[in-house]
Amino acid sequence: MKKPQAKFLFVSMITALLCSCSQNDSVETDSKAESQKFEIINVTHHDGKPFSTGSKSSLTGKYVDNPGGGVMMQAFYWDVPSGGTWWNTVSSKVTAWGNAGIGSIWLPPASKAQNGAFSMGYDPTDYFDFGDYNQNGSTETRFGSKTELVNLITAAHAENIKVYADIVINHNSGGQSEANPFTGTNTWTNFNGISSGKFKRTYANFYKNSFGNNDEGSFGGFPDLCHADPYVKDWLWIRADGVGKYYKNTMKFDGWRFDYVKGFGAWVVNAWNANVGGFSVGELWDSNVNILNDWANNANSSVFDFACYYKMNDAFDGNNLALLNDDMMWKRNPYKAVTFVTNHDTDEIWSKMLAYSYILTHEGYPTIFYRDYEEWLDKNKLNNLIWIHNNKATGTTSILYSDNDEYVARRNGYNGNPGLVVYINNSDVWQERWIQTNWANTQIKDFTGNSTWYPTTQADKWVKIQCPPKGYSIWSINQ
Repeated sequence: MKKPQAKFLFVSMITALLCSCSQNDSVETDSKAESQKFEIINVTHHDGKPFSTGSKSSLTGKYVDNPGGGVMMQAFYWDVPSGGTWWNTVSSKVTAWGNAGIGSIWLPPASKAQNGAFSMGYDPTDYFDFGDYNQNGSTETRFGSKTELVNLITAAHAENIKVYADIVINHNSGGQSEANPFTGTNTWTNFNGISSGKFKRTYANFYKNSFGNNDEGSFGGFPDLCHADPYVKDWLWIRADGVGKYYKNTMKFDGWRFDYVKGFGAWVVNAWNANVGGFSVGELWDSNVNILNDWANNANSSVFDFACYYKMNDAFDGNNLALLNDDMMWKRNPYKAVTFVTNHDTDEIWSKMLAYSYILTHEGYPTIFYRDYEEWLDKNKLNNLIWIHNNKATGTTSILYSDNDEYVARRNGYNGNPGLVVYINNSDVWQERWIQTNWANTQIKDFTGNSTWYPTTQADKWVKIQCPPKGYSIWSINQ
């Protein structure tokens, strides 16, 4: 009696196992079919070239732009330590930043401002005082001396890092009071006593004046520079010893971050770029993509992608990753979009690592904030994302899937580089999803190390990948 019973149990076990396998296959098929229902969104349509800052090589001749383009470091934050130490602080870090793959640094306004040693530089008085004249209560700026700034720029260039100057040309501060016939009052517009003696100004060079009552915008009640005035144009971007060309040719800055560009016409930046050259990006604080794109085209400049910033904030912190399907500057014009997660003015995004995984795998020119990198977040994880950006984030972009919790996008590769697939998971549990790659019968891996899977894509290029809770995984060919 025992042998027939054992045979029956064995047959039952085999039958159950086969049924189980059949059910699992059905689940896998259903899961793939479910993913196939999502209509892939081909976001960008161009030849796949990466963002370019305009220069392919450094002064040392060693550097060629990475396959994925560059990464910028905002090398300051609001109210960095005073005492003239900041230029030396940044100098001490450029070697490590260069080794991590940072291609450029953006410095705060470098010239003497109204509050002297205590100013962050956004209230400029003398554009040619870099901490070498005793005025406004100090010789050095908040950040240090001219010699220390020159040493910093030299050190950065030795590491193949470009250096961008924050340039404030909308308004000035720190002038003396004078009678102003255009206003009928006294105004703080007399800059004839500046110590450098270069680019002296009076009421005639500020609105309201003989050129009009105002331009596009004023800031904080400061005297508003009149760019329509030929004298102002000449000193800012035309003459060989003027502000722009002195910064570029003597101080050796490689480009510009233009402050508060809502305050003056886009033609100003266009004229600066045409006469001075160098990379440029404008701070146009607006979430409207049309406004950003129009300004960038008219200014012939890059622009910070505030549309992307606010969409990331809503998507990651509002728990709706489908919002990442919406329009952003990098989608509209990837070669003129500078993306960011935080800057010295705004710090709203809570899920920062998810946001960095987004901008460092997508198109545009990603910026890393100093405090995020050096103090607040995991530097090893950011370095990993920088490496992935530089080496894998190539080509046009396609969105493969999105819902409240999950977002999957594909960079389609360029010039022999295979690109990548990024999977972002905003839920509290591991997620798995079938997605379509550009690779058939190819083993892939997660270059973040967050997943230990080494799946092989099917003949139809589909594959199942996974992503950790409140995390991301980034997949490419295992080579």
